[in-house]
Amino acid sequence: MRLTLQTFLSLDGVMQGPGGPDEDRDGGFTLGGWSFPYGDEDSGAAVAGWFAQASAFLLGRRTYEIFSGYWPRVTDPAHPIASKLNALPKYVASATLASAQWHNSSVLGGDIAAEVARLKEQPGNELQVHGSGELAQTLIDHDLIDEYRLFFVPVHLGPGKKLFRDGARPAALRLAQATTTRSGVIVASYEPAGPVRPGSYDLPGQP
Repeated sequence: MRLTLQTFLSLDGVMQGPGGPDEDRDGGFTLGGWSFPYGDEDSGAAVAGWFAQASAFLLGRRTYEIFSGYWPRVTDPAHPIASKLNALPKYVASATLASAQWHNSSVLGGDIAAEVARLKEQPGNELQVHGSGELAQTLIDHDLIDEYRLFFVPVHLGPGKKLFRDGARPAALRLAQATTTRSGVIVASYEPAGPVRPGSYDLPGQP
């Protein structure tokens, strides 16, 4: 399976608490729910299209707990997101969660990078990560992400957890696709493109 990561980002790279005020208050974060005013039919269609490609989900503990508290209550079998999340396998990366009660869920322990590499070898289309900021750091550090799918929301937040944090492994990305929603969100997909390739704008022959 290909591993794809989907997340909302502010223009200054914050991914913390996009969905609601109490989603993630770590570090005294008070701006939770910042993506809500920009949700529209365009972004909903993009999300539904991505979920249609899922074969399994990989989630961090916090995201798993948020999802498992909400999506099992959406019982419409035609719902493009709930139908996938409630039925497909869900793997939770956590060192503290003892068990996962949501249907078809299991906890990954030990060496998360090795466990994820093993999951990627299984047949299927996409192993999808949604949000899951702490897990994303591990996946980035071990070069396990095959595609980044990012919603750039037109806000800047200042403090907050970022997707690409200080100390992250340097790497180049290639833009695979980009669209803009009517609310001003840039929906962009990036694929790994090898190492960063530095250059210079100095004029030839100049010291």
